Amino acid sequence: MQGLNDLIPRLQVRNITKSYSGFFANNQVNLTIQPGEIHALLGENGAGKSTLMKIIYGVVRPESGEIFWEGKRVDITNPAKARSLGIGMVFQHFCLFETLTVTENIALALPASEQWNLGQVNRKIRVLSQEYALDINPDSPVYTLSVGEKQRVEIIRCLCVATKLLILDEPTAVLTPQETEKLFLTLQQIAAGGCSILFSSHKLQEVRSLCTHATILRNGEVIAECNPQAETIDSLARMMIGEDEGHGGQGEYGKYHTPPTSPICFQVRDLCLESKHPLGISLQHINLEVRSGEIVGIAGVAGNGQRELLAVLSGEVICPKADMIMLGEIPIGDCDVPQRRRLGLAYIPEERLGVAIVPNMNLLENALLTGYSQGLLRNGMIRQRKLKAWTRRICDAFNVKQVGLNSLAANLSGGNLQKFIVGREIQQNPTILIAAHPSWGVDVNATVTIHQAFMEMRNMGAGVLVVSEDLDELLTLCDRIGVIYKGQLSPFIPIADISREKIGRWMGGVSFV
Repeated sequence: MQGLNDLIPRLQVRNITKSYSGFFANNQVNLTIQPGEIHALLGENGAGKSTLMKIIYGVVRPESGEIFWEGKRVDITNPAKARSLGIGMVFQHFCLFETLTVTENIALALPASEQWNLGQVNRKIRVLSQEYALDINPDSPVYTLSVGEKQRVEIIRCLCVATKLLILDEPTAVLTPQETEKLFLTLQQIAAGGCSILFSSHKLQEVRSLCTHATILRNGEVIAECNPQAETIDSLARMMIGEDEGHGGQGEYGKYHTPPTSPICFQVRDLCLESKHPLGISLQHINLEVRSGEIVGIAGVAGNGQRELLAVLSGEVICPKADMIMLGEIPIGDCDVPQRRRLGLAYIPEERLGVAIVPNMNLLENALLTGYSQGLLRNGMIRQRKLKAWTRRICDAFNVKQVGLNSLAANLSGGNLQKFIVGREIQQNPTILIAAHPSWGVDVNATVTIHQAFMEMRNMGAGVLVVSEDLDELLTLCDRIGVIYKGQLSPFIPIADISREKIGRWMGGVSFV
């Protein structure tokens, strides 16, 4: 019977079409996934991947086309219908209730007969967390979690429910290489049991190592299908982008930058700060410095104090002493966010929607949120012409694809939204830019755009501090790298002397020696 079932595709979508304001997100898209297949969905940000996955999961309704599930035509009207068929999805932007605990969030996705036995759900989470190295505390309220920890909750939530098709949108974006390797072993075990997996990722090496089939979208249309294991990273990138741009094989930008001997533009001195959250991480004797014309990176597994450190550096949390943080010769530890911005500090938060950007505001309004000091106000009134020109300059400089400056930020793809946020900060010509997870969930082309912008800032004499859980990103960008673990910061190592193994050990908790 298994051989007969294998002849029937698990999922088929035929001629799926969906448009927004006359723009085709999906145009006559066809996709077939077999039982037990790990199938990659590739494309640039804005190519239509997220729309197609949401249609399959019932979040978005197509305008035309058909969906067949195990040979039968189905109408997936909502996520509940999708789940009843056996379709589960991990979204790139999390679908979690911030004020509920991890256990309560996961319980809500379980069948009604299991939802209210929270003790059993709690135990199941602990078992899965340990088995798959997705370290998470089931009792933690979601609002206390970092981006990486929220991603783990989403993955565990899907692992708690048996599915026949698991849709994963950037599941490894905030995992360490070791965690990713373990996750892939898990996914391969799941697929060997007959579950199909639709895997969307911008990390092409991961796609090549994990997936046996790929469908590639460009501008909302299927332009190719292939076996990614028979392709190179460059050939996959060319199919996605449509031209041979300088994507550099997703991570090589040439020679490392020589560490500068220029003045220190940003410094943290013996910063100690007790976390106000009982499940948070206290910062212990943090010392770091960034020189003008230098990119410094901080690596670490999610939940080791990154969130707390970024809150202090950005001004969301005030230091006990003003001189614990210095911007040039100016103590700013007691300055709030607007004061630090006026002095030359720019910040790219880890969470785009709701923190860096207000989704229901248009691009002009979002540009004004942090750029108001760029001559955009006069006597308390917005200078509309100046605002439009400045917003247009951001979009043009960073190739932000949008249908108009009055379009809502929520309508931009993840990569275009991130390019807009990066552009908004860099166009203010800061002395120091602090960037949290700048390429998380961003495609090859957008990642290159962001990385090149950082390097241009460095070359023009600004300082850049990058906090990222993507070790490859830090090795690509940085002049020096340190590691944060349980609120402590390691020494910073020049990139020329770096050992990937040593950084990995530090990230795993081995003593900083």
